[in-house]
Amino acid sequence: MSASKSNPPIASATTPKPQPRNGASASPSAPTGLTYREAGVNIDAGDEVVDLIQPVLKRTHSSRVLGRHGAFAGMFQLDFDKKSMRRNYKRPVLVACTDGVGTKVLMAAERRVYDTVGIDCVAMNVNDLIVQGAEPLFFLDYLGLSKLQPAETSAMIEGVARGCEIAGCALLGGECAEMPDIYKPGDFDIAGFCVGVVEYDNIIDATRVKKGDVLIGLESSGVHSNGYTLVRRIVRDAGLDMNAKYPQLASTLGERTLCDILLEPTRIYAKSIVKLVERFRKRKAISAMAHITGGGLPGNVCRALPKTLDAVIDLSSWTPPAIFLFLQTHGGVESAEMLRVFNMGIGYVVIARPDCAQSIMKRLIKSGENPTIIGVVEKGSGEVRFK
Repeated sequence: MSASKSNPPIASATTPKPQPRNGASASPSAPTGLTYREAGVNIDAGDEVVDLIQPVLKRTHSSRVLGRHGAFAGMFQLDFDKKSMRRNYKRPVLVACTDGVGTKVLMAAERRVYDTVGIDCVAMNVNDLIVQGAEPLFFLDYLGLSKLQPAETSAMIEGVARGCEIAGCALLGGECAEMPDIYKPGDFDIAGFCVGVVEYDNIIDATRVKKGDVLIGLESSGVHSNGYTLVRRIVRDAGLDMNAKYPQLASTLGERTLCDILLEPTRIYAKSIVKLVERFRKRKAISAMAHITGGGLPGNVCRALPKTLDAVIDLSSWTPPAIFLFLQTHGGVESAEMLRVFNMGIGYVVIARPDCAQSIMKRLIKSGENPTIIGVVEKGSGEVRFK
């Protein structure tokens, strides 16, 4: 069974719904053999989810979304003439990306927390997309699970919709796939697909970066959505209690359980960065950007550098959230490995012209971010160095 969140399941539109076995139906020709539901897939539950999420999707829509709920595909108007919302493009370039949440979903499934990984899914996509200077336009998600429980599935999609609201993009639809032969009971996976747009002349890439540019780090909300295979191994091997409130974490992260801290959704930087790029577009003040995901600062900032320059990052310029030292201590993980796996408190980096750095910082603070100058660009070979 494949139940789309924007499209009703194909089976429900073209074939009769399963009837009770052993002639219980009023129809004398009702099937009496094995049913799809008995094989593990409930089409009716898929229909229920489609109905439940209709208002959730509409909450993310603007006048640029066309078509009706239940169509076979979503439609989004790129250019439109409404004077109050004119956004016509001269040379538009579409930007697209896809990503998932990784093994963080296993932790969420074990704890039966379903409403946060949807935000993570949106974040992992839109935070990548805005690096090129693009504005996120619309999002679709894919949810694969063992058993479609309407309340739990709707909570997952509610999280996706919330993420889209934070990012400022429309949730056009997606797919729910109930596959008990692939996923064991209680398991699920979620992935997303995002499309954005940028003017050709406004594309941001490594070619803009110059010696003397500064690195501005934007605070993360925690571990985000990378390194959870290691996180789960540390929790298991150290015998940590996910329901406990550890004193080492309480001083900076509050009276929260370890579960709450580790399942904190990935921060979405889209609205802040889109506004920033537009504000400083004419001044070309932003040289490049990087989303700090798997590979940490060394594995992602290098992707924003030309082969002739290095980023020199001062590790004393910020204090990583307590959760990282907590994991490092309980797991016996080397500092270099921590930097290679986790964001260490910096979820996004803006590389900017030095004379505009303070103005950019003020604009980011106004947008609700907590920026810090963490380094500078020097001559090199396209690598990240720490001091």
